[in-house]
Amino acid sequence: MQDAKIRPEALKRNRTERAVNHTQRRINLRRLRWQALTYAALIGGGLLFMLPLLWMLSTSLKPSEQVYLFPPQWIPEPIQWSNYARAWNSAPFMTYTINTVFITGMNIIGNILGSSLAAFSFARLRFPGRRIFFLIMLSTMMVPFWVTLAPTFILFRLLGWTNTFLPLIVPGFFAVPFYTFLLRQYFMGVSTDLEDAARIDGASTLRIYAQIVMPLAKPALATVAIFSFVNHWNDLILPLIYLTDQSKYTISLGLAGFRNAYRIEMSHLMAASTMSLLPVLIVYFFTQRLFIQGIVLSGSKG
Repeated sequence: MQDAKIRPEALKRNRTERAVNHTQRRINLRRLRWQALTYAALIGGGLLFMLPLLWMLSTSLKPSEQVYLFPPQWIPEPIQWSNYARAWNSAPFMTYTINTVFITGMNIIGNILGSSLAAFSFARLRFPGRRIFFLIMLSTMMVPFWVTLAPTFILFRLLGWTNTFLPLIVPGFFAVPFYTFLLRQYFMGVSTDLEDAARIDGASTLRIYAQIVMPLAKPALATVAIFSFVNHWNDLILPLIYLTDQSKYTISLGLAGFRNAYRIEMSHLMAASTMSLLPVLIVYFFTQRLFIQGIVLSGSKG
């Protein structure tokens, strides 16, 4: 009798387990389909956005007669690596590169120093009107760049700074609102216990800033450095306005007049553009981990 009772219960339990397993398989299959569709959409979108880059790389390696073929020929035949050497020698790109590296490097230092000092004061110091001043600083982000372009140019011309690197470097040492906001959000998440312990040991405010807060903010500082590098490496408007001597040109400004000034073929222009883009890709490839970490952590503080 007990065996007769156990057998229906076992069968019922087996049916329940099979039904649960079947339902779980259906859920897993549906989830797998959605994941496949998601990855397919992401890959398709990524390839779509990469088309201009791929076309630039392809054109930079083509002979001149293959540039304007229709339908387009994506794989050059033969591949002409000499286009890069000809493009590099067709203009003083070494001078352009040195100028761009100098301007970009100084702006990275200035953005990190100036913005971090302002962010530290807004995040850690207690003074009257702190929130009001912070809101006023953030409100300047809503002022279009073009509105301040003319008065800024007049100011620098009166100072005698035109055709020098000073208008491109000095403003970077003042607090940039976006970088200040980014760093302030990160600094507010740093534990105050470390600051209190340092003050007990006799550390000053500047020492706390330099030896405690800044080393802990490496992801946010890396984010600011990457943003600053990309913005100033690719900047065209400001060098176009302030620089008139060709020996002071940056890469972006040199590329702007590259084709007309030197009668360069399209393949050489694409080769020069590829060389100017390569440092940005290298920097982002090796620092993307810190960049993403800094954005995520800065956005989660406050």
